[in-house]
Order: sequence, then C-alpha cells, then structure tokens
Amino acid sequence: MSDSTDPDPTHLSPQLEERLREIFERRDREAMQPTIDAFLQVLAEHPDNAAVLYEVAGSYDTAGEEETALGYYERAMALGLSGDTLRRCLLQYGSTLRNLGRYDESLAALDRALALYPRSESVRMWHALSLHASGRSDAAVAALMELAIDEIRTEDLVRYEAAIRGNSAYLRELDAARTANHPARDQTDL
Repeated sequence: MSDSTDPDPTHLSPQLEERLREIFERRDREAMQPTIDAFLQVLAEHPDNAAVLYEVAGSYDTAGEEETALGYYERAMALGLSGDTLRRCLLQYGSTLRNLGRYDESLAALDRALALYPRSESVRMWHALSLHASGRSDAAVAALMELAIDEIRTEDLVRYEAAIRGNSAYLRELDAARTANHPARDQTDL
C-alpha cells in the first residue's frame, strides 16, 4: 500500500520504519548502489513520504552524488519533515552544500538547524566546519570551544571555563568585525 494518499507526508508506519532501518543498517559505504536501489524501491511505493525522501537523499549523499542528494533533501523538507529527522536532514543538507562549495547556503541551512536544535552537538560541530570552510576560522574555533566547554564537563576543562568562554567571545568579536568589513567575501580568496 502506498503512502501517496496519506495526508501526513511525514508518517511512518512501524513496518515502514523497520524497513528503512533495515536498509540503512545493511548499507556498505563503499558500495552504495544496492542501498540506493532499495531506498528508491521504497520511494516508488511511497512517493510523497518525506522520511523516505530523506533516506534516498542520504544514500545518494553517502555515495558521493551530492547534486542528486540536494533535490531529495529539498523535497523532503518541503513536505514537512520535523523532529530528529529534520535535524539530521538540515545537518546533512548543510554539509552537502559545504562540500559543493556553496558556503553561504550551507551556513543558512545550519543556522536554521542551530535555531531549531541549539543543543545538538552534531549540528554545532557541522556548523563550525562550515564556518571554517567559508573562511571564518575565528568563528569556527569559537564554536568548537563553546561546544567543548558545554559538553565536555571534565574537571580539567571546567577549571578554565571562564577563560574558554572569554576567548570564545573574543574570537566571535574578531569574526563579527571581519565579517562586517567584508560582507561579501570573494570565495576565490579562500
């Protein structure tokens, strides 16, 4: 039975959820075509299911077919992904845009993810990576310092929390000043 008439394009029956999980778990990152084919078969049965579209996108992305993946990510988000699947989709979409050198779009996607999921360690990590790729290393280091002090609560780091946060704030100020002076950076300078 197809989900194409399901009024909720994000709905996953327990059976469909299990099927997607099994396909994902069987994937071989070195040979992604069988995984792509399996997800495409599910998509043929559920053509308007946002979660299925997301899985297809991810399989193409893992296979190194980023341009193809983008369309599936965009369609999945347009159909109303939410919750953890939206978080993962925005992260992967932003990462793919970064891999394609589309840094402003990457940061926009990851900024959206940060606004929705500010405590997500993975979103914060990939956001820092995109900041770095876009030539904003001060902001990237600041973000990683904040991630570390927020999430690695060891005695050794906590002892220096004020200094870490102070240095992070200083780096963010440097980035803000640099960004204000060069709002439209020429990507050929990177």
